[in-house]
Amino acid sequence: MRKVIGLALLAIMLGPLAAIAQQVPVTSYRLNNGMDVVVIEDHRAPIVTHMVWYRVGAADEPRGKSGIAHFLEHLMFKGTEAVPDGQFSPIVEANGGNDNAFTTQDFTAYFQQVAADRLPLMMEMEADRMRGLVLDDQAMLTELDVVLEERALRTDSDPGALFSEQRDAAQFLNHPYGTPTIGWPNEVEKLTLQDALDFYHHFYAPNNAVLVVAGDVQPEAVLALAQYYYGPLAPSEGITKRVRPEEPPQRAARRLVYHDPRVASPYVIRTYLAPNRRAGDQRQAAALSLLADVLGGGGITSLLGQRLQIEEDIALASGAFYSGLSYDPDTFGMYVVPKPGVPLEEAEARMDATLQYLLENGVDPARLARSKATLLADEIYAMDSQRGLAQRYGAALTSGLTVEDVAVWPDILQAVTEDEILAAAREVLDIRHSVTGYLMGQEETGQ
Repeated sequence: MRKVIGLALLAIMLGPLAAIAQQVPVTSYRLNNGMDVVVIEDHRAPIVTHMVWYRVGAADEPRGKSGIAHFLEHLMFKGTEAVPDGQFSPIVEANGGNDNAFTTQDFTAYFQQVAADRLPLMMEMEADRMRGLVLDDQAMLTELDVVLEERALRTDSDPGALFSEQRDAAQFLNHPYGTPTIGWPNEVEKLTLQDALDFYHHFYAPNNAVLVVAGDVQPEAVLALAQYYYGPLAPSEGITKRVRPEEPPQRAARRLVYHDPRVASPYVIRTYLAPNRRAGDQRQAAALSLLADVLGGGGITSLLGQRLQIEEDIALASGAFYSGLSYDPDTFGMYVVPKPGVPLEEAEARMDATLQYLLENGVDPARLARSKATLLADEIYAMDSQRGLAQRYGAALTSGLTVEDVAVWPDILQAVTEDEILAAAREVLDIRHSVTGYLMGQEETGQ
């Protein structure tokens, strides 16, 4: 009886949530120089988030030049003739705002959040550095040291991060997703000023960029500002559809064991090659998103959590993950952190048994309803943040999706059936297409 009531309440919740997901006004344009413009109206406060997204990330770097996309992100703050070295962020701060930037495998993005009346200034400065960056050897060498130090701090000092790099390299033998965004240190330290300039002049252009403005604005006014500040910028003649090295068919499961004396909690993790969200064809990706939540989302309420952490009491933590928001196919993964004394081999076996249980017994209706409500709520919470709104569209458009794909995504998630989830699991979670990794302390033994 409680299950029936719970399902009914969830069904009642989904209607209003789905309606909210469709209420955000979004308008899109394209300037004559090829720059895409997306305006997201959010009139709750007189502020605006201004973001420029470039359709270039670590996976677009020339072979042997790993880390250059992230390196250039740092160099973009080195200044232009109009805005001297190191003054970009202080100017934003002096105008009551904040700014930052980030690089992934598929895009590089720059943002500022300011009062709405400061939007023209943000456009002026961002347009200025899109084509007017001034670099010299001293600026390049100084920032190269910063990047290498960042890698030492964030990656080399973290066994989990180093383990993740090794797993990605094992998963992708040919595709550049196997190369870390921050770069291999032996390649980063050899980057030159000319490398940075070549990358900048080729990829940093209006016809390779998406302008996203979210906030207390009117679409027509934003378009007029974009035409004034970004419209005069010359496009790059070298921009074409992204073509990356393809991953060959994986025909055998791969395994690795990574030992590090700093590891306090060993764990087993497995990733499978998995399709991404594709423009006009997001149904399977939605099924995989729900599969990840049913299998390993929500801690002990998930299937892995319930079986391994509660019923069998062998795990401290467990989970599954998949985003689908990538330009090329990426991965679906799951992991188990066993309790002390439980071998990783046993944890892996129980993880596999849980997956098999799902395939044989199907998805519990109550758990599926909770997962749909959870993912839809995540969409709503993202919309509650102005930057979240801007990121939702910027990340999608630079990953090959359209404004319409973003708009219909919540509805597709709600429409996915149990049969589609199980079909996606059987097709994607093929052990031959997987990498299984053990992260262990130095004193541990593995297979």
